[in-house]
Amino acid sequence: MTKQIKAVALISGGLDSLLAAKVIQEQGVHVEGINFFTGFCVEGHTHAIRKKDKAKPKRNNALWVAEQLGIKLHIIDIVEEYKQVVFNPKHGYGANLNPCLDCKIFMVQKAKEWIAENGFDFIITGEVIGQRPMSQRKDTMPVVSRESGADELLLRPLCAKNLPETKPEREGWVKRDALHDFSGRTRKPQMALAKQFQIEDYAQPAGGCCFLTDAQYSSKLADLWEARGSKQYEMDDIMLLKVGRHMRPRPNFKVIISREEGEGNFLQGYRKQFVSIKTTSHAGPLALVDGEVSSDDLYLAAQLVARYSQGKMAEQVELEITDREGNVEQVAVKPLSPSEIPEEWHL
Repeated sequence: MTKQIKAVALISGGLDSLLAAKVIQEQGVHVEGINFFTGFCVEGHTHAIRKKDKAKPKRNNALWVAEQLGIKLHIIDIVEEYKQVVFNPKHGYGANLNPCLDCKIFMVQKAKEWIAENGFDFIITGEVIGQRPMSQRKDTMPVVSRESGADELLLRPLCAKNLPETKPEREGWVKRDALHDFSGRTRKPQMALAKQFQIEDYAQPAGGCCFLTDAQYSSKLADLWEARGSKQYEMDDIMLLKVGRHMRPRPNFKVIISREEGEGNFLQGYRKQFVSIKTTSHAGPLALVDGEVSSDDLYLAAQLVARYSQGKMAEQVELEITDREGNVEQVAVKPLSPSEIPEEWHL
């Protein structure tokens, strides 16, 4: 009996990983998916929170891709291991705090360990030469193969014809002439292939779900590290950096101010971990205060929160300040004017 060849595909939830898996699946190879949870890719989270995003899909795109392909998806939590990739990337960061090349190496390395443990034959990724400026270049693709330890067991079906032959091709597990030669940043070939496969609904082709590629998010993470004096973070930090207006009036504390009802409801869940501030005389946001603060600091934070309430033009706004133990203090403050809020406070 001929052995059933098995491959695991790295499934991000985007179009490329969907197509790469489909191309190999079409050749009769048994394909399963693997999705690594880093904490920085929580798809649909902000859409679910914000009412203004209520029309956007709230699905987990990796699970959705697996469903379209009819394959099993293994979701693996690498939050703790991944921290070292974020803190000390050997190949450096991209435009923001994205360690893209080290990230790809790490994930392929984990996939290599997984296929060894589970009796699979090779690894599939949706990489395309020239698509990403850091991790998907002609010169960096061999680096991923080599440093991950995957070597010739790593197959990139969408651009394989532009690369040296791999073991799956040489052994006849897949036909090289049924692979592709996509390159560059254009997504037209992928969209044409999706049409050929009759795939019409997919995540934005140029989309990515890693918040570390976002300049604003990276700025807030860098601020967090500076304020704490070390490169550390927990899952709560990752989640909170995506929600609300973050402002640092003084080096020792920052204020996270909800921008709408949905964000306010989300921040409610953190009130026992932070000092919280809410307006009582006027409709307004819920805010969390992160840091060790004095009475003077809290007064300034209250003035800032008042500025983003419906009482921003009032002479006085009344607020409640609640500490982590639930003790409540009533204050009345004059809202800050726009000229009293320097640009550098905004993270």
